[in-house]
Formats: sequence, C-alpha cells, structure tokens
Amino acid sequence: MKLFVSADIEGTTGITLWDETTNGHPRYPYFQEQMTREVAAACQGAIDAGCDDILIRDAHDSACNLIPSMLPEDARVFRGWGSDIMGMMSGLEPDCDGVFFTGYHSGAGMDTNPLSHTSNTKNNYVRINDKLAPELLINGFTAAYFGVPVRLVTGDKGLCDWMKAINPNVETVAVSEGRGRGSISIHPNKAVRLIREAAARAVKKDAASCMFPLPEHFKVEISFKEHHRAKIASNYPGVAQTGVTTVVYEADDWMDVRRMMLFVL
Repeated sequence: MKLFVSADIEGTTGITLWDETTNGHPRYPYFQEQMTREVAAACQGAIDAGCDDILIRDAHDSACNLIPSMLPEDARVFRGWGSDIMGMMSGLEPDCDGVFFTGYHSGAGMDTNPLSHTSNTKNNYVRINDKLAPELLINGFTAAYFGVPVRLVTGDKGLCDWMKAINPNVETVAVSEGRGRGSISIHPNKAVRLIREAAARAVKKDAASCMFPLPEHFKVEISFKEHHRAKIASNYPGVAQTGVTTVVYEADDWMDVRRMMLFVL
C-alpha cells in the first residue's frame, strides 16, 4: 500500500499561539517535536496495518519542520516547497492508496481554533461553492481529483467535526478544541496513541467509502483583509473583483483553481 501524508502544525496537540508554530521562537522546538511525534504515529499505525510505501509532505511554513530522525525508517519525507501548483499536496501521485492529513486546523472564518486560517493570514475567508474552505477542503479536492481517498484527519475538534459531516467514513482524531483565543487539548502521549490506532484502522477501510466528494464546477470567493490585495488579484485571468476586498473566480477544472490560488491567495 502506498500512502501520502500531508503534515501541518496548527492542529498539533497543545498549540494555541502563533509563536508555537514559528521557527526561531523559544516555544517552537517543543511543538516541532510533538508535530513529528504525531506524524510518526500516523506512519507507524499504517505500517502496523501493512503499509509499505509512505511519503510524508512537510507542509507548514518553511516546509522544514519535521525531525527526520524521529520518523519511521520506512518513510520518506519531502522537505521544502516543490515550486508547483500542488502546495501542501506536492508529491501526491494518482497511484497512492490513501492520504493522511495530520496537524490540520480550522479555516479562516471558523471559530474552532485560535489560529484558524486558510493558507495564510491575509484573508478573512475563502469560500468554494458558497462554503467556507479550510485547507482540508482545498487539499481534499486535490486528493479526489487524482482519485485518492482521504483516510485520516487529525487536528482540532472543529475541523474533525467538519470532516465527519463531509464523509463520516474518514477516521478522525481530535487532539484539541478551540475556545476563543485559547484551546483545550488532550495529553500529548494520548494523542500519539490515538493517532497510531486510528491510522491502522484507516488503511484497512474500503477506498471508495473514503473518497472526498469533488464538484463538477467551482466558484471561489476570497475576502482579503486589505483592499489592495483584491485589486492585485483582479489582474489574474478570470478573477473578477466583486467588492472592495472580495474577488471571485470560476472554473470546471480543479487544477485551474489550484493554479489561480498559487498566484492570488
């Protein structure tokens, strides 16, 4: 079985402040290690269940956060950005048997993580087909585009509940719950154990039951925090400025949307 793991950090157990996600800050090394522990647990659970080919995509900030020596020997890790339109999914191939999303978080406009955002902190929200779009929606669509099922999501409770509403067959592990500017988290060791157990269950599930639904048409609305960003975005072919801070883009092909996001979002 071939597995792709996209690893973020804001949905890691215990994280509450931006400093904890940023290399160079005193709090970062602890959460860098916990992020790595959770990714390693997801990989080990998959290996326990028979998975023998794992590519981990370090997908936060510099994309150089994971501590390679803490990861299972049978896993490969993609560090740094791939300079393509795939972003957090760079390295995913159609012959993968499943995708894991670890350390993922609620999106901009959602009040279930103190660090809720979508791609960056420059927008108020991203909507796709009139629904708020966390990064999990964007990357879930990408997995579906290649016909690869989403088998596991770990992160904050709000995002896990959101995933269950999309597809209840996907395994989820909620490691924290946002409360305003704070969060309530489970014990980090418990998180590691639960993630490993859920990963083992996830790889045994029927692939068809874990597919992320992919629409036939996409209407993307982005609301920027600063008005000049909307003006700049309107220069991208097909992007229309609809308000002082908002733009809209429509397409039938998901890769056209991803290409637009690379330059606009």
